[in-house]
Amino acid sequence: MTRLVLLSGWGIDRRIWRPLHPYWPANVEVAAVDWPGYGEVPALPANASLSELATAMASRLPSDAVWVGWSLGGLLATALLDYLPAPQGLLLLGAGARFCTPDSATSAALADFQAIFAHRGDAAWRHFLRWQAQGEPAPYQVHAQLRALLGSTPPADRTTLSAGLHWLATLDNRRRLNTSPCPVVHLVGEHDPLISAIECQRTLTLERGGHCPMLSQPARLASLLTAQAAALSAREMA
Repeated sequence: MTRLVLLSGWGIDRRIWRPLHPYWPANVEVAAVDWPGYGEVPALPANASLSELATAMASRLPSDAVWVGWSLGGLLATALLDYLPAPQGLLLLGAGARFCTPDSATSAALADFQAIFAHRGDAAWRHFLRWQAQGEPAPYQVHAQLRALLGSTPPADRTTLSAGLHWLATLDNRRRLNTSPCPVVHLVGEHDPLISAIECQRTLTLERGGHCPMLSQPARLASLLTAQAAALSAREMA
């Protein structure tokens, strides 16, 4: 039995994985879990450390599973390899070693976004949803799906969202990935606007996909995640 733990990204809770539910095969056990501050999970205090995050997530991230981290969820899952028993494998979806590289357009855009968030948090969150939908074959449809899943207000409080933006801006997992205690697979949409061209060269590519393939092509994504997770599990057990 292959076990998957699904982790969502900034400003989005585990509901993002619902479109995949009809497509998981019977021999796969799937758990979509929320980060602290999302859903019914208690939030961490302001300025919480990665060690505190690891303590809060320890029971939700078993070592006998493959962790699937999407976007910020992938960055955080990678960072937690320093604190928790390693999983059978780590599958990073729309996530590289870091979100921002020095002097990059993404770094500048995130800095501008953080400034907007400081004054208009809900409006900034809605803008981020539109940003993530870019690169999909039908971005307006994907944005509508996001709004239908999540509603009109963020699924986390301001402190949690602010901490997430800080981690997006500062996490650098290059060392962790170079010395990973488990096998790692990167999967990126061909037209993902949040992944650099350099990162895309190191990944498996989801053709005609953007940053939200769970909405634009859920059947194909479920199949890819299942196949990759099975391979990682078998490799770990060999």
